[in-house]
Amino acid sequence: MPEAIKAGRALELRPLCLRDARPLFALVDANRDRLRHWLPWPDDNRSVQDSRAYILRVRAQARAGMALPFGLWWKGGLVGVAGFVWLDPANRSGGIGYWLAREAEGHGLMTAAVSALARHGFYTLKLNRVEIRAGVRNRRSRAIPERLGFRHEGTLRQAERLVGRYVDHAVYGMLAEEWRTR
Repeated sequence: MPEAIKAGRALELRPLCLRDARPLFALVDANRDRLRHWLPWPDDNRSVQDSRAYILRVRAQARAGMALPFGLWWKGGLVGVAGFVWLDPANRSGGIGYWLAREAEGHGLMTAAVSALARHGFYTLKLNRVEIRAGVRNRRSRAIPERLGFRHEGTLRQAERLVGRYVDHAVYGMLAEEWRTR
């Protein structure tokens, strides 16, 4: 598993471990209604055991080099999850995904976390391309890659089915050479 990543003085990205299952479930449960509007999985996480199974699954993906998830720790508590939801070593690319608890919004935490992840991707993982997808109408989520200088590359129509509706995705990309010169 990777080491923790500092993303500012107060924010740390740590690999999720089994002892995080209880706080992770509590965080999902407290934010379920908000999360399910933009993410497909909140209704599948209904117990601490479900959070535990998720952690085991993403840790296995990390060991296989297919993903790299982190818990976001701020002021001593878990406030969200961010990481590479997919990695393609052959093409030196990866996709970042993220979510944040309501009470942690508005402090620049996710922008700092995604910046730290992109930096880790380009410099440590030696990626050439990092991608972020967000619901077209999810302004808060889209603001993060826009703030960091990612290029809006297009829209995937009806890319995801969420709670009985289809959501278009805005696709953002950043290349290693662009990251270094931004």
